[in-house]
Amino acid sequence: MRPVFALIDCNNFFVSCERLFRPDLEGKPVVVLSSNDGCVVSRSSEAKALGIPMGAPVFKYRPVFKAQGVMQFSGNFELYGDISERITRFLTGITPRTEVYSVDEAFLDLSALNLRDYDQWGSALRQRLLREVGLPVAIGIASTKTLAKLAAEYTKHATDSRGVLDLVRVAPQTRAAYLAQTPIKEVWGVGRRLAPRLRAEGIHNALSLSHLRPRLAQQLMGIHGRQMVAELNGTACYRLEPLGKVRQTIMHGRQFGEDTSDFSVIEAAIASLTARAAARLRAESLLAHRAVIHLSTNRHKPGYQRLSRGISFATPTADTGHITGQLTKASAAAFSPHALYHRADVLLYDLVNEYTVQTDLLNYTDLKAMAASNAKLQAFDAINGRYGPRTIRYAAEDLSAAWQPKRNHRSPRYTTDWQELPTVY
Repeated sequence: MRPVFALIDCNNFFVSCERLFRPDLEGKPVVVLSSNDGCVVSRSSEAKALGIPMGAPVFKYRPVFKAQGVMQFSGNFELYGDISERITRFLTGITPRTEVYSVDEAFLDLSALNLRDYDQWGSALRQRLLREVGLPVAIGIASTKTLAKLAAEYTKHATDSRGVLDLVRVAPQTRAAYLAQTPIKEVWGVGRRLAPRLRAEGIHNALSLSHLRPRLAQQLMGIHGRQMVAELNGTACYRLEPLGKVRQTIMHGRQFGEDTSDFSVIEAAIASLTARAAARLRAESLLAHRAVIHLSTNRHKPGYQRLSRGISFATPTADTGHITGQLTKASAAAFSPHALYHRADVLLYDLVNEYTVQTDLLNYTDLKAMAASNAKLQAFDAINGRYGPRTIRYAAEDLSAAWQPKRNHRSPRYTTDWQELPTVY
């Protein structure tokens, strides 16, 4: 059976999440800012029309924001993550063959759905998502993931678009016309790094790339380049990565609200980041064999330093307290009181499914302690699941709030905090 992929891509996702509870923002320029409100990470179409680029430093564009009435929001990632999960549940209700590619994108395999009109199906899906979740999306449908990505990008930016582009059942010359209108840097997998090299070879759009000889494509871009050319010509090289695949790593990191040499501030950051990472482990029924803590100073200031310390667990674990204690101990041993630390990252890796874990051969594992830990964590997660995240937490998380990124323009966490639920009058 020939594969057919649909890419569901949320339009200006962070901005759309903000507008979901603020319909008065529709038609107005809106930007969402990064950690510490440093730069722009999402823009409405109206903000793009004002010439505000992605990554725009806020301090440089503050006069533009003021003169043009641009609404600013700090990144409300609790809200965005929850809306993303709602969209995923919606899509998996259509077909379980779904790959969550990013927080705002998902691939669907339509091969087994026996659809007669992909364009009509896509339009109906867009309307359902808008009605049931509240977010506008672009949908690209094609025989390969690369073409589906290209179709979705095209329909997001085309002025005559209805939000859906089907490249499966169009004439070859029509498909070629869409490829010709796609700049080379917009092709999935090319980007800014490879685009200059390809332009030097006279390849300026997706159509000219599709005509490239596979051997030359591999010389220029490796095996990935050969696969890219095949995908643009309708031969699927990238399979769907279905939900349920065991992930390899989980990482949580944050830039601090202010640089610090106070270890209690760093300990609070480690505890909070580890709590989030371990909660994700348990939500996906995973355990970690290893963990790493990265601490770094500001790379834009003199004397940049970065320290990394790794730990291994005799038995894989998802116990927040145990992981936090080990990472804090490793950090304390390498901590320099003369450095001003700017960022912390917690990485959990070498992950295994909790149902397939094996104890050690020499039987050093304390099975009673494992059972007690599991019971504690189940109760911990059940309480937080019922009453909201961080209802109960480890005391180390509250040693200091100085590490928390500045979010002076954050909107309420409408869907994840009981105290911030929207009020209807």
